[in-house]
Amino acid sequence: MHRCEWANTAALIDYHDLEWGVPIHNDRALFEFIILEGMQAGLSWETVLRKRSSYRAAFDNFDPSAIAVYRQSKVRELLANQNIIRNRLKIEAAIGNAKSLLALQKKFGSFDEYVWRFVGGRPKQNKCQSPEDVLAQTVESNALSKDLRRYGFKFAGPTICYAFMQAVGMVNDHLVDCFRYEEVGSLA
Repeated sequence: MHRCEWANTAALIDYHDLEWGVPIHNDRALFEFIILEGMQAGLSWETVLRKRSSYRAAFDNFDPSAIAVYRQSKVRELLANQNIIRNRLKIEAAIGNAKSLLALQKKFGSFDEYVWRFVGGRPKQNKCQSPEDVLAQTVESNALSKDLRRYGFKFAGPTICYAFMQAVGMVNDHLVDCFRYEEVGSLA
């Protein structure tokens, strides 16, 4: 059984085999991924995955309404939490991003409606033959990044946005010889 080469540890294999590329249309889950992808900046995805349950506990299960009203006392609490990545800029960005997401929900009806419009509402099915074929950013991730930043999002550059799009199934970047390529493609 072939799988994408990056899935080379137990944590990454589980994530690859069960989650990566599966289309998500739940606002809370989408928000979780945009925050976690931002937390990954400069780090490995495996590091973030290992801390994911701690992030859920520390960040009110990624409820944007709860996060949007965090005060400095909560920021101090998060900076002292050894189970998450303790980066003030990333933590403050998560709080600001929650506020921005709530504004997007008001304007577009849901975060789901907002983000999926950047791929026309349907997952893009790429046909990557090798890891070198997988892009770090695309026209769509550039557009999403630019628009998110216009609405006040931080840690939402084109590469982070493309990783987000891959994670939530907006694009299928499983290699064509990966056993998940067809499975994930059928979910489109």
